[in-house]
Amino acid sequence: MKAKILGIVLLMSMSVVLMAQPTENGNKKPFRGQEKSLLIQDRQKGHGEGLNLTDAQKEAFKQGMMAVQKQIQPLRNELGEAEAHQKTLVTAEKPDIAAINKNIEKIGAIKIEMAKIQTKHHLDMRAQLTDEQKLKFDLLAEKMKDGKGPKGMKHGRGMQMNHSMN
Repeated sequence: MKAKILGIVLLMSMSVVLMAQPTENGNKKPFRGQEKSLLIQDRQKGHGEGLNLTDAQKEAFKQGMMAVQKQIQPLRNELGEAEAHQKTLVTAEKPDIAAINKNIEKIGAIKIEMAKIQTKHHLDMRAQLTDEQKLKFDLLAEKMKDGKGPKGMKHGRGMQMNHSMN
């Protein structure tokens, strides 16, 4: 009986030790629930990291991001509603193709409006940078577009990094 208890304790302690070990890239794997806070930290870093922004640039980026978020949030809400309505239309007993097509156009129009706002913001932020910062900014934006940036988003919900500063 003592041997079984000792074996269980040993197994549990080994599990704890293994979970505390860093991964290959030197970072510890986050526990469940920590992923969200790490994602928020990455979003807060954004493109500004590695660009050596001045305080004025940082403040302008922050203010611009807040303005964009205020413009985009109602569109995100509307998009979510339109996508939910699309699911309802498609799964109806007798789907109405005209209504489905009209809703698809509505979804597309919302996405286009969001892309325009995000692109304008991206260009406004880029215009405030020095030539050296622009090169780094463009490289970072390309990484984000390919899904290789800190957010790891390629086509996720939320603002895409190639259009925004978050």
